[in-house]
Amino acid sequence: MATKRNMKMTKTLALATLVAGSLFAGSNLSAQNSTNPPPARAGRARAATLDQITTQLALTDEQKPKVKAVLDEQTQKQADLRADTSVAQADRRKKMTEISDAATAKLKAILTAEQFTKYQALTPAPRARTGAGAAPPAAAPKTN
Repeated sequence: MATKRNMKMTKTLALATLVAGSLFAGSNLSAQNSTNPPPARAGRARAATLDQITTQLALTDEQKPKVKAVLDEQTQKQADLRADTSVAQADRRKKMTEISDAATAKLKAILTAEQFTKYQALTPAPRARTGAGAAPPAAAPKTN
C-alpha cells in the first residue's frame, strides 16, 4: 500500500514539475520575443539606421533632413502597402521594388557621388528568391 502511494505521489510530483517547467519556459520565450526587434524584412530592407547613414556618409546639416524625409516616406509607403491586403503578393513585391527604387533615385539627387556609392554599399541588394516560391531558372537554349 505504501509503495502504491509513493508511486502516485511521484507521478503527481513529476507531472507538477513538467507543468511548472513548461509554464516557466513559455513565459521566458514570450518575454524574449517582446523585447527583441522584429527580424529584418527580405528585399531592400534598410540595414543602416539614419544615425549610421549620417555618420558613415558624413551628411551635411543640409542633407540630414532631406535624407530623413526620403527614408521616412519610403518606410511609410512600404508599411501602407504591407497593410493593404487587397494587393496580390506578386504585385506587392513589384510595388515594394518601385518604392525602393524611387527612394534610391531621390537619395542619389541629394547625396554626392561618393556618398551615394557608400550608401549603396550600406544597403543590401535584393536577394534572389530561393525555395518553394522561387521561379525556376530559365533553361539555356540548346544548340545542335
